[in-house]
Amino acid sequence: MLGKGTAVMKRTPLYDIHRALNAKWTEFGGWAMPLQYSSIVAEHLAVRASVGLFDLSHMGEIEVRGEGAGRFLQKLSTNDSSRLKNGQAQYSLLCNETGGTVDDVLVYRFTDTRYMLVVNAANIAKDFAWMETHNDIGVNLADRSNDTVLIALQGPNAIEILNPLVPGADISEIPFFRFTESRIADIPALISRTGYTGEVGFELYVNAADGKELWHILYPAVTAAGGLPVGLGARDTLRLEAGLRLYGMDMDEQTTPLEAGLSRFVKLDKGEFIGSDALLAQKESGVARRLVGFQMRDRAVARAGYAVYQHGARIGTVTSGAPSPTLKCNIGFASITVSRDNRSNSIVARGPVPRARYKAIDIEIRGKLRPAEIVKVPFYRGE
Repeated sequence: MLGKGTAVMKRTPLYDIHRALNAKWTEFGGWAMPLQYSSIVAEHLAVRASVGLFDLSHMGEIEVRGEGAGRFLQKLSTNDSSRLKNGQAQYSLLCNETGGTVDDVLVYRFTDTRYMLVVNAANIAKDFAWMETHNDIGVNLADRSNDTVLIALQGPNAIEILNPLVPGADISEIPFFRFTESRIADIPALISRTGYTGEVGFELYVNAADGKELWHILYPAVTAAGGLPVGLGARDTLRLEAGLRLYGMDMDEQTTPLEAGLSRFVKLDKGEFIGSDALLAQKESGVARRLVGFQMRDRAVARAGYAVYQHGARIGTVTSGAPSPTLKCNIGFASITVSRDNRSNSIVARGPVPRARYKAIDIEIRGKLRPAEIVKVPFYRGE
């Protein structure tokens, strides 16, 4: 059942499908979204073993067009969009003048005069206003979020399921972070080799009017392969295992990309962009806090907001935490102050393997300090 106040929440075009599947609901970024259909663990493991089908239509799509589109994005974002080729996507961040993170985004380049930004659901209006405020180049901005359905197909069987539905193309040849405009059955679609799970997968953008038809095409193939529809609960545990940050939890406007451990997406040598001076100064002086991955050493589960200690002194706060269905342990992210004692030189291994033990910390859970250790992320590596 939908909770109190859900009637005023936004609904994706696939809302009736989720009701028919008896989804359990949650509020996310002002949207009524499926939390789970069966169980979070079952849906999570289906993605790791076979395939999962996600409705991500709450995400935002902002189109950028015009002769200065490339220069505009270079000024607006931290990554180097000039390196993008047609048909390529890029992870990047929007920062304010103090280096805080306005949002993390995907940048899609269609041509040198046409781009698309995919932004977080809760930030659509904020990001669009931010882009308009800084649009001194005169590019054309359009919010296409209400016109777009985004369905993700994620897991080892994603290629096998999608390939027969795309005429005249072999989607296995689409490299990671590349995309193509094609058709799925008879539906015009943007097929993107991207995802938020750490597995092989695709994100499929279609006109809102075609969203239900696409879901009904994919759903029987997914279930025949042993896959499941997947809600936001498993999406969160999947992204956490893959070491992917969640905006509003692991970073926000008071957190810089350097503090969030995303310095590889900040190209300070590309020239000036919004926040570059502050980020350069922070890089030169060193960050005072940083986001780290941790693994609990017992069965306790650390959740967002829990205090982190080392040698009896508080050093930070958990930003994300959950049981890992794949690794059979409890993991999370924490923002901690930087010191010699909490640096980690561990090397991540591929697949679901036991984590090595490195720097010891404690996390306060229900009034007791429970042991944990700082480890490298991603916790799990699939594709």
